[in-house]
Amino acid sequence: MFLATAPGKVILVGEHAVVYGRPAIAAPVWQTVATATIAPAAPGSGCHIIAPDVGLALRLADAGDDEPLAVVTRLALARLGITRAPDWQITLHSDIPIASGMGSGAALSTALVRAVMLGAGHAAEPAEVSDLVYESERFYHGTPSGIDNTVVAYGMPIWFVKGQPPEPFVPAHPISLAIADSGIRSPTKETVGDVRRAWSEDPARYEDIFDEIGRTVLAARHALEAGDSLELGRVMDANQTLLERLDVSSPVLATLIGAARKAGALGAKLSGGGRGGNMIALVDDRVMRPVCDALAAAGARRVIVTQIGGTQD
Repeated sequence: MFLATAPGKVILVGEHAVVYGRPAIAAPVWQTVATATIAPAAPGSGCHIIAPDVGLALRLADAGDDEPLAVVTRLALARLGITRAPDWQITLHSDIPIASGMGSGAALSTALVRAVMLGAGHAAEPAEVSDLVYESERFYHGTPSGIDNTVVAYGMPIWFVKGQPPEPFVPAHPISLAIADSGIRSPTKETVGDVRRAWSEDPARYEDIFDEIGRTVLAARHALEAGDSLELGRVMDANQTLLERLDVSSPVLATLIGAARKAGALGAKLSGGGRGGNMIALVDDRVMRPVCDALAAAGARRVIVTQIGGTQD
C-alpha cells in the first residue's frame, strides 16, 4: 500500500493579477490536506479511482478525457513509461473545502500523482509533480496561472510569477492567518472567466489595476522579509480594495473582512477566486481568539489558523 498527501493553500496577495503575469505570494495550509492511497486490486481488474467525498468512482480505462483525475493519472503513468495501467485501487480523501480558493483540486491531483509515482517506485521532485498537476488545473480554472499546483506541490511559501521558476522563501518571522470559510462555493474558473471578459472589454483599465496589485505584492514581500506585520496588514487591506475594483468580492466576504478588522486583525482580504470561498485575516497572539470568535459570529462556516514561516512549512 502507498500513501501520499498534499496541503491546501491560500494566496496571501496577488490573486487574479497573477493570471496576467504579475507576481503573487502563496503558502500551503497543512491544517487541511488531501490524501491518496493505492492498494493492489484483483489481477486483470485494471486501475480504479474512488473519491467517496465527492461521490466519484471510475475505472481508468473507461474514463473520458474530461475527467481531471483520470487525466492526471494517465499523465503520471505516461511520464513513468507505463503503457498499461496497473491493477490498483486508488482512494482519495480530502478535508479541503471544494470551490473555496484553497486549492482543493490541485491538492487532490498532487496527492494522486505522488501516490502513483510511489507505487511505481519513483520519488518525484516537486517541479515534476507540479508540471503534471498543472494539466488538470485547466479543468478547474480554465486559464490557470499555475500558482495552485506550484505551492501545493512544493509545500512551502512561494513567490510566483507565471512562466518563471517559483522562488520558495521563508519570512523573517512567522505570521499567523485566520482563514474563514464563507460557506459559499465559488468555482475559480467562473471568476477568472468573468475577469477575463471584463479585461477584454477594457484592457487599459484592468492592466492598470493589475499593475497596482503587482506593486502591493512587492510591498508584501518587503514586509515579510523585514518582519513588519503592521505593513503587511496594510498591504493586504490595499489588495482587498483592488480586488473589489475587479468585482470579485461579495457582501458575505465584506462582512467577514469587516468583522475581522473590527476585532483587531492587522489586515484582511479575500483569498482565491472570490465571490465566495475563503477570506484570510492577519492575526497575532493578542487578537487571534477575538478575531476567530468574530468570524464565527459573522457567519463563517469554519475558521482555522495557520502559520506561514513556522516549522510546518
